Amino acid sequence: MPAFTAPRRSLLIAAACLGLLAACGDDDSKPYFSFTGGGFIFNYRVADSYYGFVAKVERKLPEGGTVEASFEDPSGGPAFVVTQPVRPERISYAFRSPPLKGVVKDKPYKVTLKLLDKDGSTVIAEYDKTYTSSLDEEIMPEEPLTIGPGYAKNPNAPANP
Repeated sequence: MPAFTAPRRSLLIAAACLGLLAACGDDDSKPYFSFTGGGFIFNYRVADSYYGFVAKVERKLPEGGTVEASFEDPSGGPAFVVTQPVRPERISYAFRSPPLKGVVKDKPYKVTLKLLDKDGSTVIAEYDKTYTSSLDEEIMPEEPLTIGPGYAKNPNAPANP
């Protein structure tokens, strides 16, 4: 049996420890995602409101899968659905609804986050959360106060909003 020098022995021990750590990496009892932040945004300058959230990856996601977020429509229509493909290097996924109408203060609105398999036909995991606006839509101006990338004054906007 060959004798190992101290530096080689240290390398072998380090490699063995890394192997053990890699084997312990994913805990099947952990959820795939956790919600980290989110809520409503009212941009009165452009007369736009939306809501969104960030989903932090808590364990390895299946390759080729899809992450899907659906947002309750405050105006009563069907839920808005936004999807993103699973990327192994991603540590979080940010989702945002399209522009909204009908937001009511203090009313909870539901979002659903789903992890789908590579065919998109099987739901692997599903998480629900609600977000509540602290403002009503009526604070928004009828017309955007500004237009364009430089926030130029909108000539159609009221003089004193």
